[in-house]
Amino acid sequence: MIQLDKKEEKEIVPGYHGRIVHSEKMTMAFWRVDSGSPLPEHAHPNEQIMSLLKGQFEFMVNGKKAVHEPGSVVVIPPNASHSGKALTDCQIIDVFHPAREEYH
Repeated sequence: MIQLDKKEEKEIVPGYHGRIVHSEKMTMAFWRVDSGSPLPEHAHPNEQIMSLLKGQFEFMVNGKKAVHEPGSVVVIPPNASHSGKALTDCQIIDVFHPAREEYH
């Protein structure tokens, strides 16, 4: 069992504070994102599912931009270019497959 509130937060990108959990083949990131924080455009070989729990988040995947609110789920294919910006303080869960080794 993992007590999420006991895990140390890591600031992976400025304004993106994550508690990261790894299994053998997956990574799950629980983000607390500061309002106004940009997520620079990037891509990675991992599949990703993003779920917005709180706030408003502008997200662009492969050139398609949308503003997401709580309950939004976005599936990001491997190697898809994506970026974003927290329009308000946000809580986001990301799931990656395979595991994000650079988050260890």
